[in-house]
Amino acid sequence: MVSTRAAARYAKAMLEVSLEKGNVDAINGDMILISQSIAQSSELKVFLTNPIVKDQLKLNALLEVFAGVNEGTKELFNVLKANSRFGILEATALAFQKQYDLYKGIEKVTVTTAMPIDASIEAKVLEKVKTLAPGKEAVITNIVDESILGGFILKIGDIQYNASLANQLQVLKRELIK
Repeated sequence: MVSTRAAARYAKAMLEVSLEKGNVDAINGDMILISQSIAQSSELKVFLTNPIVKDQLKLNALLEVFAGVNEGTKELFNVLKANSRFGILEATALAFQKQYDLYKGIEKVTVTTAMPIDASIEAKVLEKVKTLAPGKEAVITNIVDESILGGFILKIGDIQYNASLANQLQVLKRELIK
């Protein structure tokens, strides 16, 4: 909980500084790269959270692994070193992405279907999102889950609409049991 709040504060500061410097899009790209890299590499995650490894070694490793990132991102690494907070780097990167999306008016939409969606279905989903979240730019992620059997599950922010066949069968089963 505390690290989540600290990560949000670091992310907010990063967003403010990057807006002042006019490199917010580049920093967001760096944060996506960092969060994906840490999520995909358990070794990197363990390395960053290991209290035995010296902060200078962690900084040197990050500067080498992420040599192509923006100077503002490298400055974040230095701030994390100064405060011995490398363990929240991934959470900070994810928090930055959320704050960036809010700033840009981007709404993340997840559509879970039994089969991959095609362009026509994606267009229909985008139209529906425009009515549910006016003025927002929607970014759709399609998750294929054969266990839902058919239909879809639409998640927009905190709202979830479950129109899956599996859910309808579950509702029918509950009604029959009554």
